Amino acid sequence: MRYAYAITSALLLGGAAATLTLNPSDAQTAQNEPGAINAVSAPRAGAPMSFADMVTRLSPAVVNISTTQRITVPQQANPFSGTPFEQFFGGRGGGATPRTQEAQSLGSGFLISSDGYIVTNNHVVSAGAQGATVELITVTLADQKEYKARLVGRDELSDLAVLKIDGATFPYVRFGDSRQTRVGDWILTIGNPLGQSGTVTAGIVSALNRVGQGPYDRFIQTDAAINRGNSGGPMFDMQGNVIGINSQILSPTGGNIGIGFAIPAEQAKPIVDKLMKGQSVARGYLGLTQQEISADIATALNITKDRGALVNGVSPGEPAARAGIRPGDVILAVNGKEITPQQSLTYLVGNEAPGSRVNLDVLRDGRRQQIAVTLGTRPSNDQLAAQTEQFDPDTAPTTPRASTNLAATAGLVVQPLTPAIARQLRLDSTIRGVVVADVDPNSDAATKGLRRGVVIQSVNRQPVTSEAELARAIQQARASGAKQVLIYAQLPGSLFAQFVPVGIDAAK
Repeated sequence: MRYAYAITSALLLGGAAATLTLNPSDAQTAQNEPGAINAVSAPRAGAPMSFADMVTRLSPAVVNISTTQRITVPQQANPFSGTPFEQFFGGRGGGATPRTQEAQSLGSGFLISSDGYIVTNNHVVSAGAQGATVELITVTLADQKEYKARLVGRDELSDLAVLKIDGATFPYVRFGDSRQTRVGDWILTIGNPLGQSGTVTAGIVSALNRVGQGPYDRFIQTDAAINRGNSGGPMFDMQGNVIGINSQILSPTGGNIGIGFAIPAEQAKPIVDKLMKGQSVARGYLGLTQQEISADIATALNITKDRGALVNGVSPGEPAARAGIRPGDVILAVNGKEITPQQSLTYLVGNEAPGSRVNLDVLRDGRRQQIAVTLGTRPSNDQLAAQTEQFDPDTAPTTPRASTNLAATAGLVVQPLTPAIARQLRLDSTIRGVVVADVDPNSDAATKGLRRGVVIQSVNRQPVTSEAELARAIQQARASGAKQVLIYAQLPGSLFAQFVPVGIDAAK
C-alpha cells in the first residue's frame, strides 16, 4: 500500500468513462449477480445490518498477490585496487561485482472473469526498488490454492495492472457505476493488509473526486481501515458492485488513520478493458508547461483565482505550438469544460484521445478567443522527465560515484545528453553524446580538464551515447594494450569540440 507523510503521493490516473459492465461469455454467474446480494443482505428487524452474507458471497473473488523480486545492488569499487592490500578488500580488480538479493512484496486483487483475469495496482506487481526485476507473481485464492500469474498489461499513470491465471471456473465480481456513489454511502473492502489475508473492513464514502498530487488523481475517499497490503483490493457498494480499487492512504505514520483512497470504477474500467486486450493506454497531449494562477497573478490578469491555466512555456513542434498557443496565454476551458482545481488542464486533455480535435477557450491580451488543437500522444514519465531535466554544470553532482565503476570509465561518471540538457548547455541540437556528471579528482581525466558539463561525443572516434558505450570503448582500448584513449569533447562555453588524450591505465 502506498502511503504519504502529510501529503498524498501521486498515482497518475487517466482514461475516459465507458460502459461499466463486464459480460464474460460463460455459464457461471458472478458472485455479485443482481438480486443475489439484495436477497441476503436485508437487515434483521430491530438490529443493525450485518455484512456477513455479503462477505460470504464476495470474498472468494478476492485474491492475495505476492511477488518475488531480484534486486541488483551496486558495490563500491575497491579503494585499494592496484595495491598489495587489494585482495583483502573486496577481491582483485579495480571494479566491484554487483550483489544480488531477493525481496518479496504483498498486495491484493480481484477476479473479474471466470477464466482468470485479475485486476490489481501496478505498484503491487512492479519492481519496488531501482535495479529490481520481478521474477515471479503468485496469486493465492480464498481456498488457499496458489497459481502462477502472467502479467497481461499495466499502466503506470493510472497505477492499474491486469494479471491472468489459468482456469475456467473461478469466482468473480463485476464493476459497478461509481458515478452513482454518494458521500455517506456504506462501503466494504476486502484485502490482504500486512499479510493478513481475507481481511474485511467497512466504512463510508468520506469524499468524492478527491484530487491528489498527480494530474490524473481523482479518488474516492473512505474511512474504512486500509493498510499496506490492501493495494489493488476491491471497494464494494452495498449491492456488491466494485466501485473502486484501493490504492493508497494518507498517514503521518504509515498506518491507517481513517483516510484511504480508491481509484473510481468509472476511471479504472476503460483502462482495464484496454489492458485485457493487450492494448496500451494513450492520453491526449498539448506539449506545454503551465503555472498556478495565484491571487497576485489573477489580479494582474483580471481573472478569477483558481480558474484557468497560465501557459509559461510551449515545446517547439508539439500540438500547442502548431496551434499557435503562446506563453502568457490563459487557457480557460477545454471543449467547454472550465479549468478548475478539480478539472485541471492536464486532466481534461489527458482524458481525450490522441489525434482528436479539441477547442480551447484562451484569454490573450485581455480578449477571449477559441483555438482548435489536434492533440498528440502523452509521452512516458521517463520521456517527460528527460524533457524537463535540469542540469547545472556549476552545481554539485547528484549522481553518486558508487553507482559507477570508475575504473571502467577512466574516472568519469556520465549521463545521456538529452534535448533538455543540450538546451541548457546551449548546444546545437545535432550534437550527440554523453555529458559528464562527475569526475574522479585523482583521475587523468580530471588532470586533462574534463569536468562536469563537458560533452563527450566519441572515444577513439567511436560515437558514445551512454555510459555503457563509453566503458565499452575504453575496455576495447585496454584490451588492445593502449595506455590512453582519444576523447572528443566539448567544454562548456566552447564553440568547438577538441580531442583530449586521457590515460586509462587504472582507476586512481
